[in-house]
Amino acid sequence: MCKRLYLCSDMVTITDIATALGITPSTVSRALAGNPRVKEDTRRAVEEKAREMGYEPNVVASNLRKGQSRIVGIVVPRIHREFFSNVIGGAENVLNQAGYNVLICQTLESAEAEVKALRTLKNYRVAGVLLSHAINSLSGNHVREILGTTPLVQFDRVFPDLPGAKIVGANCEGAFQATMHLISERYRRIGTIAGYMSSQAYVERLAGYRLALESAGIPYDPSIVYENAIVRETGYEAGLKAIEAGCDALYSAGAFSALGAIDALKEKGIRVPEDFGVVGTSNEGFTSLMTPSLSTLGQHPFEMGEAAARAFLAGSSGTEVIPMELIVRQSSKRSNNG
Repeated sequence: MCKRLYLCSDMVTITDIATALGITPSTVSRALAGNPRVKEDTRRAVEEKAREMGYEPNVVASNLRKGQSRIVGIVVPRIHREFFSNVIGGAENVLNQAGYNVLICQTLESAEAEVKALRTLKNYRVAGVLLSHAINSLSGNHVREILGTTPLVQFDRVFPDLPGAKIVGANCEGAFQATMHLISERYRRIGTIAGYMSSQAYVERLAGYRLALESAGIPYDPSIVYENAIVRETGYEAGLKAIEAGCDALYSAGAFSALGAIDALKEKGIRVPEDFGVVGTSNEGFTSLMTPSLSTLGQHPFEMGEAAARAFLAGSSGTEVIPMELIVRQSSKRSNNG
């Protein structure tokens, strides 16, 4: 669904002002636009009446007439995720300073909703689109078809074959660092909640996890790789499976799935981190407040949003990688627990 610029049915129009003053709507329109053909006393009267009646210009309608706008669309999977809300904040910070407003859409991980959002933004004649794909979007064909020549910047979840700039996290390096941390804490049967392999970001995180195991001489075991889990409920299910498989640690490619895994561990009476270590990804606000607090990879989403906005303004087409930061908390710090 989209956060749109809604037009109220009782909104004052140019026609209302014209009727109140006994002049034509075209004269009101020219006066409000500062057209020199309008007499000074008429212009002042129109401006005074517009203020008195609470007139607000219909920016969307103006954009449609001109075929252009100062609006940038931002499409995210879930607005309530702190990661995506911070990306929006970073992008808005840069775009507002450049004279742009933003129109925000969320897909709730639905490919169909992503199509509808992109069509809405195209209809609004947005100046550009910043997009992080829904997990159920399996290719970028619909993006190319809908947006045409509208400038596109992808962030976090990207399709490499689409044009435009791409702002991504250091997914492989971050997952490598997280898994190596678990190894350094003397965990040995380390599984992973891997996310969806339809997303390049999760593919890269799985690659980093696997590379860390291989670097430490630990065999890669695909039976303890739990795919298609990015929410708390599926993380809980993966946690139960990891317990049954004899794992003593999990690297999770998400934060909410890591929370679900810890729910499962608590339910089974398994101590974290003494008996089982967990590291997640994405430093959501709850990760520092839960018990035990969750070790995680910080992704710097505000900076990612700023980078995406700058890429749009510059019209760039390259790839920018935002570093990840390992934040060690209670859920994996076994070295201080005997």
